[in-house]
Amino acid sequence: MPRMKQRQLISFDWALKRLLRSKANFEILEGFLSELLKDDIRIQEILESESNKDDRLDKYNRVDIKVKNMLGELILIELQYQRELDYLQRLLHGTSKVVTEHIDEGEPYANLPKVISVSILYFDLGQGTDYIYHGRTTFKGLHTLDELSLSEGQKALFQRNTIPELFPEFYLIKVKHFDDIAHDTLDEWIYFLKNEEIREEFTARGLAKAKKQLDILKLSGPERLSYERYKDDLHYQASIVLSTYGIGKLEGRQEGRQEGRQEGR
Repeated sequence: MPRMKQRQLISFDWALKRLLRSKANFEILEGFLSELLKDDIRIQEILESESNKDDRLDKYNRVDIKVKNMLGELILIELQYQRELDYLQRLLHGTSKVVTEHIDEGEPYANLPKVISVSILYFDLGQGTDYIYHGRTTFKGLHTLDELSLSEGQKALFQRNTIPELFPEFYLIKVKHFDDIAHDTLDEWIYFLKNEEIREEFTARGLAKAKKQLDILKLSGPERLSYERYKDDLHYQASIVLSTYGIGKLEGRQEGRQEGRQEGR
């Protein structure tokens, strides 16, 4: 028997920009971050970020969140979604700004906040077969290959056990690489990010609230119109990318074949 079509939901990226900053909807973001980080994440506050702009053509969106984990540690999480190709350098720049903006002048570096950057990507970034990538900083010996670790004094001072815990961590979620088979609760979230629907059997934290709050039928008339314009813009952007990069690659292959034929004469 074919699976019954689920009710259409608002895309997570648009919801992040418009709806999920409300304290009443923190439960949704907490659910997603808890499933991804395998922790009990509680949002303390939404911080001011560059994604507050309401420009129809604003394609780069980010929300900075101060959270507390199950150990009571405060962490800054930079959650962003992106549909453009010039990304890794922008990711580095954005995360560096988050670190420096949240330490006061004259404050010791030991007080630098822990930052976790989560990127929901709607384009094919780099080459790889997975759909979730995790990056962290380690230092390995060139000769002995041992990994540099913290001294006991540093652990006490920084309240961290390992060096990677001091540096920003990065999660890259390549939505389009997901094969639509949910093996665990995190996959249930990725399914929603990709397909804008939540299946009846899904139990991941935050999805029940998302299914209720992000129903497209709950949008007001102006919100519905704004959402439809947003989706139209995405189709237009995708067409531009295809024209710019797809045709360029095709022309490059054709030029290569032509040069090969000429050299073969």
